[in-house]
Amino acid sequence: MSLAALEKKIGHRFHDSSLLQSALTHSSSGQRSNYERLEFLGDRVLGLIIAQALFQKFPEENEGDLAKRLAALVQGSMLATIASAIQLGDHILFSDAEKSAGGAANENILADVFEAMLGALYLDGGFAACERLVTTLWADHFYDMKTPPLHPKTAVQEWAQAKGLPLPLYEVVAQHGPDHAPVFVIRLTVAGHAPVQAEGRSRQAAEKEAAAQFLTTIGHAV
Repeated sequence: MSLAALEKKIGHRFHDSSLLQSALTHSSSGQRSNYERLEFLGDRVLGLIIAQALFQKFPEENEGDLAKRLAALVQGSMLATIASAIQLGDHILFSDAEKSAGGAANENILADVFEAMLGALYLDGGFAACERLVTTLWADHFYDMKTPPLHPKTAVQEWAQAKGLPLPLYEVVAQHGPDHAPVFVIRLTVAGHAPVQAEGRSRQAAEKEAAAQFLTTIGHAV
């Protein structure tokens, strides 16, 4: 799909198209420039936009509750959902091997590329352009949670304790990716249940994702 089609979806025509191209380039492609630096920038821009929106939308909530909402709205699975909604995976440049391995549907990659695209948008169009895009794409999600969500790890621990089970066990079973942007693979074991594995861009993020997946398997809503 063309860059013009993506620009139409995000409501911005880039003055410097190389920024958007870099944001859509995976390291496996062998290209000199890829999305990793732009992802670093986009992550910060996204966090600020969501934090500001929450500050305005929930004036009665304290810092702790706002932080819980923020974490839920910027987690990898949410970013991947947003990225899929605009078919971002169709625009990513991969090596043939990575593409065949399903890179365009990989949640971690989709989340990273979305942040990179936001970083590119910030450099090309400024904060206001990013704010318009994010508040539009997240419009249906700000009020998904009537109350601040309980952290998945806390929910798993409380559920296990209520069942009289030992504390959940989180183990790092693998780590891959470049040194500056590692991906951790965590295995969560809860007595009497099949282990669950999940990936994340930090150990904490992977543990959180594993806990969320476990809660899904037992039909437990946070």
